[in-house]
Amino acid sequence: MSTDTDPTALRVLDLTDALAFQGARLLVGIGADVVRTEPGTGLDPATRTHWHAGKRWTPVRDAAELDALAAGADVVLESGPVARLRGLRQDGAAWISRWPHAVHVVVTPFGLTGPRRDWVGDDLVLASAGGMTWLGGRPDGQPKPPPREQALQTAGAHAAIGALLAVVSGTPQLVDISAQEAVAATLETAALAWIHAGRFPVRNGGVYEHVAHRIFEAADGYVAGGYSGSDRMWTDLLAWMAERGEAGDLLDERWQDAAFRWRERARVDELVQRFAAGQPAAELAAEARRRALPWAEVVPPERLTANPQLRDREALVTVTGLTDLAGEGLADTEVVDVGFPWAALPRPVTLPALHEAAGDSPWRHPGHVHRRAGRPKSQALEGVRVLDLTWVLAGPYVTKQLGEHGADIVKIESRHRQDPTRFAPSMHLRPGSDPDDSGYFVNFNRNKRGVALNLRTEEGRRLLRELVPHCDVVVENFSPGVLARWGMDYASLRELNPDVILVSMAGVGQTGPWRNAVTFADTLAAMSGLSSDTRDPGGPPQGLTFGLGDMIAANSAVLAVLDLLARGRGGHVDLSQLEAMAAAMGPAALEPVLGTGAPDPRTAEHPNRSPHAVPHGVYPVAGDDRWVAVSVTDEAQWQALTRLVDLPCADGGLDDRRASEDEIDAALAVWTRRQDGRTLAELLQSQGVAAAVVATGQDLVEADEQLAARGFYPVLDHPLTGPVRHEGIVARLAATPGGLNRPAPLLGEHTHDVLRELLGLSDEQLAALAAGGVTE
Repeated sequence: MSTDTDPTALRVLDLTDALAFQGARLLVGIGADVVRTEPGTGLDPATRTHWHAGKRWTPVRDAAELDALAAGADVVLESGPVARLRGLRQDGAAWISRWPHAVHVVVTPFGLTGPRRDWVGDDLVLASAGGMTWLGGRPDGQPKPPPREQALQTAGAHAAIGALLAVVSGTPQLVDISAQEAVAATLETAALAWIHAGRFPVRNGGVYEHVAHRIFEAADGYVAGGYSGSDRMWTDLLAWMAERGEAGDLLDERWQDAAFRWRERARVDELVQRFAAGQPAAELAAEARRRALPWAEVVPPERLTANPQLRDREALVTVTGLTDLAGEGLADTEVVDVGFPWAALPRPVTLPALHEAAGDSPWRHPGHVHRRAGRPKSQALEGVRVLDLTWVLAGPYVTKQLGEHGADIVKIESRHRQDPTRFAPSMHLRPGSDPDDSGYFVNFNRNKRGVALNLRTEEGRRLLRELVPHCDVVVENFSPGVLARWGMDYASLRELNPDVILVSMAGVGQTGPWRNAVTFADTLAAMSGLSSDTRDPGGPPQGLTFGLGDMIAANSAVLAVLDLLARGRGGHVDLSQLEAMAAAMGPAALEPVLGTGAPDPRTAEHPNRSPHAVPHGVYPVAGDDRWVAVSVTDEAQWQALTRLVDLPCADGGLDDRRASEDEIDAALAVWTRRQDGRTLAELLQSQGVAAAVVATGQDLVEADEQLAARGFYPVLDHPLTGPVRHEGIVARLAATPGGLNRPAPLLGEHTHDVLRELLGLSDEQLAALAAGGVTE
């Protein structure tokens, strides 16, 4: 993992805190040489091992030594509150990097500009400010964010993406990542429903509002699954239920109508629950895989390292050299951890634990980001063309991000393979909209050109193959084997275009014993351990109500594409969404082996408590079902809070406060309940206490002054919808900024233009294709 052995490796100076640990880890996963300035003392063994394996550290005593170290870096990755950043200085209203030779990525809680740029926040506060917390929890309880610090991990993933976007651009520059915006771009319909329909989803204990999937209790545990998707998903599940004598009245003709099933979902779920309850969870999941139905066992994260699919694909990582880290209590000097989202490093992967760099300096030569790409560009991906064969969410979220930064996205669609986000009424957000102005589709498919090709015809598949030589990247999320049947597997694509990048986004990957598993977001969350951690203490797992796993996988695929573009070579990215989600479980797999150094928050009486902060939770404020998130992570914040409100244990340290946490929470809730949430959050932040309103979709779009000041919901003029707001761009590159410049296409809107431009087809040829049903 050093430049001595790989002189082409990207050199990364890691100045991150927990806000961007995931960004630095993802860069380790693509083979970057990552050097920290801190040894990770103060972190528990599992946390330090997971986030910092594969890195070196070197002591830095002053600013001059830091500058000397940064001089050898291609990328400086820095995170934390604005007041604590070491690499920035202000020039008037603008921020300037101290290291202009490098790509300098800065991750802050709320961004470098705007009225809340100085606000602070941890995962709970940022998940709340960005809209995640509102979506989690039971309707009769307090909101709660997804487990395993997904807000911070999302921010870290966008930091890695921003770094590689700048590297591909060929221009060293400052990259601004707001953790709040990273979260707000990862909510699926939470803000979009407000934009398009004037409503917003509410927490409901984990039942998807637009897909008939949820968690069901099995005979000995829990399973995730449902009956949305193609008609086969329903008919095959119904046949299975009938075989077991548990179909009830669902065999009646009326239940064949999907709209009727949706209206009567409660009755269907009742019978499906009875069906699931009669089977062991693992057996039900195995039989579902055999039948190609989207079901999975809800497994705890500590079982990840035993997962047969992950083991077969060698997707786990062995970390060595732990003796000094864990002390005498560790029986072995190595442990097995979750791996990385795709096989950028040759598998199996073995990484050393964080260790001190040998010698005076880890880098002997200046950084070389200038030599990693061609001429400077106005946008990072200018000149890159992407053939988009994806649908629903994960794949379109990949190509959306590439299009935001200048790539020409050619999206292939057809009435004969209907994207549910365009055609399914339950996903339209606004009743009465038609497939060309579905709000869900409109948001995730902006900046794309739409081409209609009927891929059920040989002529349609021939035209698709002819487009490949004109494209740099092909992204697909078909089931494994579909492209091969069309003569478009990676080997065949290389014959058409030797430098092509193919991204395949199967649920569990192209190989392995589960390769044919049909997956939805909820089944992947169940397989990865994420759903298990959504349970309240003593209660059942609740799952998520939005497709977080789709965005996790999509961010991983974007990073993979950028890595290959930066290297200037093609390749096949066999992206397993399961592996991407496992890689976002933090140190969960290591905790049973190495320990956390603190109590497991899942054993606490309250779901939002933390082993690292007291108080730490969401508290009621004035209004109906309104909440504020508050997190006190150090003594200065505690003293500031107690100057505002009389709380028990005012002079106590963290351990003392933990012993009195019930009393502190009760007193704090009495104080907060009488106050306006926004006013209270501003008051707390003015005193240095991390706090934010638990934002709804309406709050984000209409009432968040920080998002408004940073223009996070820009307007595009859609031909049917008219002027409509869209979720904005997360990675803000100073020299090669992205942009939204084209609304989502109508079905087939650019078919003739693209086929003329790229394939040179005449009007007569295009008319013949239309008459033959090839371009519909």
